Amino acid sequence: MTQQPDPSATASLEIVSEIPERAMVIFAHPDDAEIGTGATVAKWTKAGCEVVYVQSTSGSSGSNDRSMTSEAIVPIRAAEQIAAAEVVGVKAIEVLDHADGWLDPDRVFLEELVRLIRTHRPDVVFAHDPDRYAGFNHRDHRAVGITARDAIYPYARDHLHFPDQVEKEGLEPWKVKHLFMWGTDQPNVIVDVSDTLETKVEALFKHESQVGGLATNTDAASRLRNRAREAAEGFDFEFAERFRRLTARQ
Repeated sequence: MTQQPDPSATASLEIVSEIPERAMVIFAHPDDAEIGTGATVAKWTKAGCEVVYVQSTSGSSGSNDRSMTSEAIVPIRAAEQIAAAEVVGVKAIEVLDHADGWLDPDRVFLEELVRLIRTHRPDVVFAHDPDRYAGFNHRDHRAVGITARDAIYPYARDHLHFPDQVEKEGLEPWKVKHLFMWGTDQPNVIVDVSDTLETKVEALFKHESQVGGLATNTDAASRLRNRAREAAEGFDFEFAERFRRLTARQ
């Protein structure tokens, strides 16, 4: 049974209408970005926001096909991610290429994310919510959420963290304004994606190795629409994506 939104929680959601100049989506595996925030990203890029994707793993374990190998699936998923990003208007993808299933919230990963935040200087960062408790949460997703949150505050902000990036690489510290986390149990903001939900469906269709057969008239696409419709319940728009937003101290 699909869990219905809590009316009391819906009443507390703030509608996000402001669109930043630059945003970044940090995600674990190919297709996570489109699942988590594909319609919001499509809406924002359409309005002129520059969005960069940060793909943390190669997706090397992402197949249920027993004949598939990690060596074979990686280039397939890489091509699918590029195609999906194009659909939602994302032109830049940074791939960190960690092994799928082996991602740790360690200093190596933290330094990588700090470097990318200081390089691309996003106003808003999207990432997995590491604190979801209502259901299973992939270990890689937790690692991304924890490390993205730490990278934003305080590491990318303060010049004495990873000072070689500042002194030797010429990267200035950067203050991200907001972190939007998807897959959350406790959303506090909502985005009207009525005009771009179908773009999300189209983008997910590009991940054929993961959602084979997804098309605009399939059960899978219907489930996506139903979830987005349920997320918008209580509001005067048809489809929505919900997030837990943290605002960084400036």
